[in-house]
Amino acid sequence: MQRIAPDQPHALFDTAATRRIESAAAAALAPHTLMQRAGQATARLALALAPHARTIWIACGSGNNGGDGLEAAMLLHRSGHPVVVTWLGTPDTAPADARQSWQRAHDAGVPFAAEPPPLGPQDLCVDALLGIGLRAAAPASTHTPRTPGARLLQWLTHMRASAAPTLCVDLPSGLIAETGQYAPGLAPATTATPAAPRHTLALLTLKPGLFTGHGRDAAGSVWFDDLGVPATAELPCAWLAGPPAVAARAHASHKGSFGDVAIVGGEGLAARGMGMTGAALLAASAALHGGAGRVLVALLDAGTLTSTPHRPELMLRRFDALALQHTTVVCGCGGGAAVAAVLAQVLQQAPRLVLDADALNAIAANPALQALLRARGGQPDRATVLTPHPLEAARLLDTPTASVQADRLAAAHALADRYGCAVLLKGSGSVIAAPGRAAVINPTGNALLATGGTGDVLAGLVGARLAAAATHRPDGANAPGSAFAAADMAFDAAAHACWQHGEAADRWPQGHTLTAGALASLLPPG
Repeated sequence: MQRIAPDQPHALFDTAATRRIESAAAAALAPHTLMQRAGQATARLALALAPHARTIWIACGSGNNGGDGLEAAMLLHRSGHPVVVTWLGTPDTAPADARQSWQRAHDAGVPFAAEPPPLGPQDLCVDALLGIGLRAAAPASTHTPRTPGARLLQWLTHMRASAAPTLCVDLPSGLIAETGQYAPGLAPATTATPAAPRHTLALLTLKPGLFTGHGRDAAGSVWFDDLGVPATAELPCAWLAGPPAVAARAHASHKGSFGDVAIVGGEGLAARGMGMTGAALLAASAALHGGAGRVLVALLDAGTLTSTPHRPELMLRRFDALALQHTTVVCGCGGGAAVAAVLAQVLQQAPRLVLDADALNAIAANPALQALLRARGGQPDRATVLTPHPLEAARLLDTPTASVQADRLAAAHALADRYGCAVLLKGSGSVIAAPGRAAVINPTGNALLATGGTGDVLAGLVGARLAAAATHRPDGANAPGSAFAAADMAFDAAAHACWQHGEAADRWPQGHTLTAGALASLLPPG
């Protein structure tokens, strides 16, 4: 068993793959072995989390997830720990393995109750109600479970409001394994932070829904036990990102060794009375702190700003003075309505391009710009990264925002395939996708990033990583048309930057507001 942390990558598997792994293992092992192992892992973690609990309430569903809970209850009770079980099933209707675990619990004298017991902060709830059962029988397009029963809803509500910590077995009940969204009728009444700490013990495989959408709040700390069954025969549906490899900078370096980044954006106040030059300057600051050799700033403000005394390292340029074909361009931060006029040129000339914010909105509204973006995807010497938040992604896909959030992995893949480029779909558990490869879910970051300008900082950092990658390609990858340039470089730069951006927020002291400017100053140069 291990606690999942952002210090290494982890393979993620959907429900179908998990079921295949489970079926193969069950066929190779003695009957009931997997459930016994699941119960042992659950009991072991329960004792580690609440060694002095006066009551351990184990809420068991009618299926095999409930059987895991019954098995854990039997083991804890035999060891002298104060267990109370509530069970939605019956011996006559339970699956064979769950019925056997019920019999073992019954024979051991485990106390069963009709209602949840009173609990305090020192106690523990164990959620063994639903697991991945919601997804297994539901069509992929709907995720519709059977109508939740009154007792199930009552127990879930009681558990979510309890002062006692909760340990979820395999998956928080109601959460869909693939998406991190709640099934209809099973979402909490409020999206506020849970009243007590939450933990999830993933069994056999790690599921992507634990790490994106509502998954991070629902799951809390994630632990993993493969039950002695390695998932070697299955391909992951996605990966949980680990820290990027950072190469040491050679002493014999100069500013040209790390590439130029040009920031194009920042509509001026005079245009429409809504000045947004700050967004472009935040992106520029992030590229600078992120290690770019030079950072050029082409503000779309009609030349109003002529110097940046607070950041003299930034080099102001008129847009028409940029050598777009020789630089990495970050376009759209604070671009407002002004960015549309320069986008066609940027899309056609920039060899490496990060598109953010108003550049994405302008493309979504203009079929000609969409065609230019798709054309870049067909040029192997053009690296492109889109960095939308869910609303921007919805505009690009011409779909409601709720549809994007309903399946963030699918939305990121759809964007990547439509435009032939890397996509960084921002949000809790940001998703990085590119055509023809498994997506990556980013594990770093927190709610401190929910403030204006942090997305601009991320775009600037992606630009810095893209610029550096272009000057440090592997031997043989510098030739125009190299597949490395367009596919791997863009994807890796996005994943690299996203992990570091979130990790910088994770290092910020708790209880102190994090501004976008402060975030930029925390970024590492490589």
